[in-house]
Amino acid sequence: MVRKLSKSSFISSLTTVRQNILIKGMCNVPQTKETQNMAKRFRLNGDAYFRFITTHGIEPTNNLAEQAIRFVVIDRVITQGTRSEQGRKWCEHIWTVLATCSNQARSAFEFIYNAVQASFVPDQLIPSLLPTPP
Repeated sequence: MVRKLSKSSFISSLTTVRQNILIKGMCNVPQTKETQNMAKRFRLNGDAYFRFITTHGIEPTNNLAEQAIRFVVIDRVITQGTRSEQGRKWCEHIWTVLATCSNQARSAFEFIYNAVQASFVPDQLIPSLLPTPP
């Protein structure tokens, strides 16, 4: 039988369960590197592991972050990356342009074209990746 809890009862129960989990995760843990690292994480950031349950809008996974950098990882695997600091910086810049233009539904080609054109034409405005206010 499923029992309905009020919001305050839920938060109270969650607080108790969270404290029990954190205590068990920090006390009397095996002396291995992995368990000691997890115990340290619980001590430093234990509350954050439960924040997604009580805070609207916080996802329980980092899927959005993983999706945001997926194309960078794929590009690096396909191209084998770069061998120089200059190449790494160029990749960082172009990936930033591609991701930002995609997020803003802008043409990356048009942005790059305008940026190159502005570097050759005096007094031409340099395009910005900052979104224009509504």
